[in-house]
Amino acid sequence: MQKYSRYILYVVLVTALLSACQKKDDQQGGANAGAKPVEITVEVFDRGTDGGKTDPANNEWTKWIQEKVLKDENIIVKFKKVPRWEEVEALNAMVAAGDLPDVCLSYSSELIANYRDLGGLFDMAPHVDTTLKDLKAFLGPDTALPGRDLIRRNENPQTKQIFSIPARRTNVAMRNMFIRKDWLDKLGMPLPTTTEEFYAALKAFKEQDPGNVGRDRVVPFIMTNNAFWGLQTIAYAFIDPNISRKERWTHIVVDRYLLVPGYKEGIRFANRMFNEGLIDPDFPLHKEDDVYNAIKSGVVGAYSDNWDMIYRESQAILSDLQKNVPDAEMVPVDCLTGAASYSHKSAYDPAGVNFFVPVTSKNPEAALRYVNWLARFENYNFLQIGPEGVTHEVVDGVPKIKTVTGPWIQNSPQNIDYTYHINGLDLNDEAKNARALASGYPWPAEIIENSYNIAMNNAAPDPVVPVPLSAAGPVMQTLTDRSNVILTQAVTSSPANFEQVWERGIQEWLSSGAQAVVDERIEKYFE
Repeated sequence: MQKYSRYILYVVLVTALLSACQKKDDQQGGANAGAKPVEITVEVFDRGTDGGKTDPANNEWTKWIQEKVLKDENIIVKFKKVPRWEEVEALNAMVAAGDLPDVCLSYSSELIANYRDLGGLFDMAPHVDTTLKDLKAFLGPDTALPGRDLIRRNENPQTKQIFSIPARRTNVAMRNMFIRKDWLDKLGMPLPTTTEEFYAALKAFKEQDPGNVGRDRVVPFIMTNNAFWGLQTIAYAFIDPNISRKERWTHIVVDRYLLVPGYKEGIRFANRMFNEGLIDPDFPLHKEDDVYNAIKSGVVGAYSDNWDMIYRESQAILSDLQKNVPDAEMVPVDCLTGAASYSHKSAYDPAGVNFFVPVTSKNPEAALRYVNWLARFENYNFLQIGPEGVTHEVVDGVPKIKTVTGPWIQNSPQNIDYTYHINGLDLNDEAKNARALASGYPWPAEIIENSYNIAMNNAAPDPVVPVPLSAAGPVMQTLTDRSNVILTQAVTSSPANFEQVWERGIQEWLSSGAQAVVDERIEKYFE
């Protein structure tokens, strides 16, 4: 089935490539004033409607974009929704239907590499210094690769082609562990600072029910059915911090750490937690909303998520929890010490989500002009903070985001689903950026600063090696899906069977394509 699906994808993309080669693109920059408007479709993530979120393809933000880009660039923009957590499957389905948007984005480098290798992507390299000059200036230098511009992060070193361009992250903090401090206070326990203290806290939550929710209802730790992300904060802490850059990079497969030394012991610890009733036994059935609703109801003791997730009004996790349990206090803790005496953790690469233009685009130049338009301060600044008095107010010279309901609500922080070129708030002033980060939530600045500092303490991104990789692309979805099965089976197995279940799963993973990915990385690695 995997080979058949790849063949269908190949046929569709090659057909599109031949069609694209037969026409000449006549949209050569500028707004083409007086000419007939050019129409493009643009991908936007759909994050559901929880928390009052709006239709991501039809709201006040999209209307503003459509009106201004038509005026500035003579481009008609239509938005096409893609489910955020099923983006790979959705994009592949669009490929099969020949219906990809003109501008696409994805967090999956493997998916993009697969499309690239099948000839399905438009080469943006000739446009970097012309059509994309505003984007190039905004992205600036690549801090992970000195001497290289970020717009060229994905450039092929041999052909100099560029088939995808990343966003710039202004904030690389990744994840935190959150825990019910009010429960700890009732038990007379301090905030945990080590893995074993964290374990002891969860054990006390289960056995003593400090929230008086009913011992059969207490959920010491909750997570979704995406076991990799649910356990990221815990399992990552067990990775050996002293392994070489080469060993770490070569053993990361489809952004998963299953083969990285030490990670297995983190999953073994999670297995211990599960078998002692500290992890919700129904986690394989949980979607995000299930987890958030459980936390809001007051029965959950701890969970791990994005460093600021409980403070985001788009999810209203802490707000709704305190509405239901007025004295509830959930706080971030720096407590997973796994393989070292300190809590080392992951951080994001300064290069964020990637955008690309498929060869099926009828107007690739207009697609690039649109993204370049987004990179102009007046445009992305409005999308990030919105109209003053409606979505923000200015406090001490920086915008403070207001709690918004209705058509101006932001479905994602700073509208990152619309601003392809940037992840995180940017006010064109580093000092203002730092002040605005803390004030960009409807919570006291010191609370946000504390959460950010915890997430960044001893945090580092994965190594970057700028070589084109191909082995993972065709098997990416298989390996991603299979990794989740392996982790779920390992966590839920009996302690006596853990080793057998883990090794069997890893061998199946390797034979499903992970070994080929590792071999390619070993072959292409360089310092």
